[in-house]
This record gives sequence, structure tokens and C-alpha cells, in this order.
Amino acid sequence: MCRIAAILFLLGFALAPVSEAFAHEGHDHGSAQKAGANYQGFAHRFRRLLDLSDTGVANMRRALLGSVLLGISCGLLGSFIVVRRMALFGDTLSHAVLPGVMFGFLATGLVVVGAGGVIVTADQFVNAPLDSLDKMRTADGALGLQFSPGAMTKNPVLIFLGATAAGLLGGVVVAFVRRATRLKEDTALGLVLASFYAVGVCLLTRIQGLESARITGLTEFMFGQAALLSEADLKLMAVVAALSLLIVLLFYKELLLTSFDHGYARATGFPVRAIQYTLMLLLAFSVVVALQAVGVVLVSALLITPAAAAYMLTDRMHRMIWLSMAFGVFAGVSGALLSFFYDSLPTGPFMVLGATFIFVLAFLFSPRHGVVNRWARQRSRAQRVQRENTLKAVYHVLEARGFEGEGVSLRELAERRKETEEDARRQTAVLASHDLVTLHDEGNGIHLTPTGWQRACEIVRNHRLWELYLTNEAKIAPDHVHDDAEVIEHVLGEEVVRQLERTLNHARTDPHGRPIPGLADLQRGLAPEGGPSEILGYGGRL
Repeated sequence: MCRIAAILFLLGFALAPVSEAFAHEGHDHGSAQKAGANYQGFAHRFRRLLDLSDTGVANMRRALLGSVLLGISCGLLGSFIVVRRMALFGDTLSHAVLPGVMFGFLATGLVVVGAGGVIVTADQFVNAPLDSLDKMRTADGALGLQFSPGAMTKNPVLIFLGATAAGLLGGVVVAFVRRATRLKEDTALGLVLASFYAVGVCLLTRIQGLESARITGLTEFMFGQAALLSEADLKLMAVVAALSLLIVLLFYKELLLTSFDHGYARATGFPVRAIQYTLMLLLAFSVVVALQAVGVVLVSALLITPAAAAYMLTDRMHRMIWLSMAFGVFAGVSGALLSFFYDSLPTGPFMVLGATFIFVLAFLFSPRHGVVNRWARQRSRAQRVQRENTLKAVYHVLEARGFEGEGVSLRELAERRKETEEDARRQTAVLASHDLVTLHDEGNGIHLTPTGWQRACEIVRNHRLWELYLTNEAKIAPDHVHDDAEVIEHVLGEEVVRQLERTLNHARTDPHGRPIPGLADLQRGLAPEGGPSEILGYGGRL
């Protein structure tokens, strides 16, 4: 599936400039020249990206590396979020961190002042704590702490600490509301999401009103801009990704057990609450480091969508984790590349669209859960049921005349099926294509093949055995069992049939007095003369 997604994505990527050129210029010589120029521009940018000596695209390389780290951490933790049914919690956490981002930014405006003015800013203290302490120790006069809007800047460490604290506070508030009130978890999550996000937006608006504040890159926390990732941001992403991988590797069994059987884990003495809080902490870390690249609004989609696509493709947790991380990396890299090749495209939304593209493919073409494959299976099953019902009708026609003659006419079959001869002709043509009947007299004569006769006997046997079982064991009236037998006759397996025959003491007739085909009839491979034999079924002796 990954390979299919990559091929389709690259194909669409390659055709995009051509379609754009045709849309604007038409099918003329000028549009061809424009398409060629676009391809040359893309090739030139790609060569620059591969040339490590070209420092002009260093930001893009950092964006690609950050996208890979982001895909690993979000894909890894997103798998546990999905199987634990905590998708709304991830969305709440991503919005709840916004006030922490703003407070972390405001904290950089704190400065230590002495007699001679500003001695150390918060940004300087975080980046060089020992030098800052030395400056404060050797300063003349008393020291004071002031807030200076002009000193405000984007410090990744302070923003990380503030956002993490806000995210954890949001989780604590959700837990408190659930325990202190009658509200359900989804209601508490909705309250925290809305209230924390509103506080964050108010703080952002207030900070933007400070004319002296250096707010470069702050607004990108809303929608993301991977090109603005700094080396400090990459270090934080690498630490979070490595920490997440390490904890999952060390405590995989505990995480797996608490994810799928919370009650059993608690009963056997596992520290369920500690594992839950550890996962929440890692999730908060991943959300915070993803804000710069994806933004507050879309970070939850990068957590959930790759994991949801992986969930559609496998039933094993370890495979889901690997697939989710691969999908997350693909989404991050594709979004970063698109924003690099097309200057006007935002990074975060296209990362999410890349993940959504993979989910759509999984949703449509997943082997077990895909809509297309499920529709194909249902269609195949409906066609098989239709063929078996037609075979059963042929058997009933033969039975009604005492199994005299080898075949039935098209008219007899149409009357039995209560349909037109044209419909019956189409059904018999389908049976002939599956080697279940042979057609004679220009399609008006129908003869069962050995395979067709055997399957017809099996369907009639299943139907009448089930009717008898419902009548004898479930005590249902004989005139109320037909509809249920019409459905179950197509799904009974041979092992179940043997059990039914033993339960019913190898009965020879159904509740309506009609004979039940036995094993000899199925093995004979042709229509018997005189009706079903007296030989018992699978449990009897020949």
C-alpha cells in the first residue's frame, strides 16, 4: 500500500505543472514552453537540495529532517492514541498547549536589571545559564526583574516548557472534571479544548499588539511553517523522538496490555495510571515539537490520520506502529517538498493532506476493511447466492416431476423462479459460464453438470436440515422457518452440517415431509432416478 501511495503521489506531483500550464495557457506552444520551464525549475531546486554545499536551502533540509522526526514520533504515539480511543484527547491537547506557547514567549521578555541597566535576558539565561549567573554575580548594585517587550523572542526551550506545562494542565483538568462531576469524558475534553484555545488566542492577539515585540515566527504556531525550524527545534524533535522510541521499546508489553485490556492490567497489578500519565507526557512532548511545523490547528490530524490508515491495513499492533511511522514520515516529507517546490503552498496543511491521501487509499483499498474490496466481496457473495438459488430452483423442478428426465426447460425454470424467460436465460448463462449446467436446444434446455448437481443437493440439504433443526430444537412452527433457512443455507459449512445431521438423528425428511438429500445423492454426481436415496447423510453408513 505504501508503494501504491508513493507511485500515485509522485505521478500527481509530476503532472501538476503540466495541468497548471494547460489550464492557464491552453494547448499551444506557449503552454508547452511554460511546462518545460516548470520542470527545469523543479529539477534545479532538487539538485540544490541534494547539494550539501549549497547553504541557500539549509532551511529546507532542516524542514525535511524535522518532518522525518515528526512523522516518527507522531506515528508512534498516534498508534496508541487510536487503539485507546483517545483521538479527541489528542485534539484537546494540541489546542490546550497554545496558552503555554504564549506564556513561554512572554517569559522571554523577563530581564534582570541592575544599576547599569539590563544585565541578562531570559533568552540569554536559557542559552548560557552559567555565563548569565556569572554576570549577575559580578553586577554592581541590587538586581531586579522586569518585563521588557523589546526583549521578547522565540526561544524553543521556554516555549517547549510552557506548552508542555499547559498540555499537562489540560489533562489534569479533564481528569478532575470527570471525577468531580457527572460529565462524560468527551464533554470534559470539549470544555478544555475550547477554553484553553480561547485563552491562547487572546494572548496571541495581545502579544501581536505589542509593537516592540519581535514576534517573528510566532503566528506560524497556528498553522505551521516547517521552513522556520531552527537547529534548536531539530534538537528538541530528535530528543522527543528518541525518548518516545526508547520508552515504547522498554515498556511495549505494558503499553500493549493497558491499551487493549485496561481492567485485566489493573487486576494483575500493572501501574495503569502511571503508564497512562507517561503516555500523556510523551504525547504532550510530541504535540509541542510539532507545533512549529504543522500548527496548533492541524497537529492532531498528523497524530491520528497516519495511525488510522495503518489501523485499516493490519490487525497486529507492531505492524500498525511501523506502518503509522512510515505514513507519518511520508506525509511530513511530501508536505515539506511541496512547500519547497511551490512557494505559495503552506507546509502544515499539505502534511495533513499527504496523510489524508494515504488514509483515503487505505479506506478504499484495504484488503479486509477497504470499501472497494468489501463491495467486491459483497457483490461476489450476492452473485454466488443468486447462482445457488437458481440451482435450487432446477432441483425443485426435477423433484416436482419425480426426477423423470435429465433436464428442465427454460419455461419451467422461469415459472419456478417467478420471473421472465429472459431473466431465467441470463441466469442459466451465468451457470453455464461456471460449468454448473449445460444448455441445449438453443438455450431452452438446461442440464445440470455433476458439479452443478452436487451443489444443488447441498443447498437443498442445508435448507431442509435447518428448517428441521429450528422446528425440533428451537420449537418454531414449520410455517415460520422458511425465510431463515433461505439465508442460512448459503453459509453452512460441512462440519456444521455433520453436527446437524447427528443432532437430528440423520432425519430423512424435513418438517414439510420432503426428502432431505443424503450423502449418496451428493456423491452420485447426476440426477438420481426415483428421488433422493435411502442412504443416510454424513454420519450414516453406505
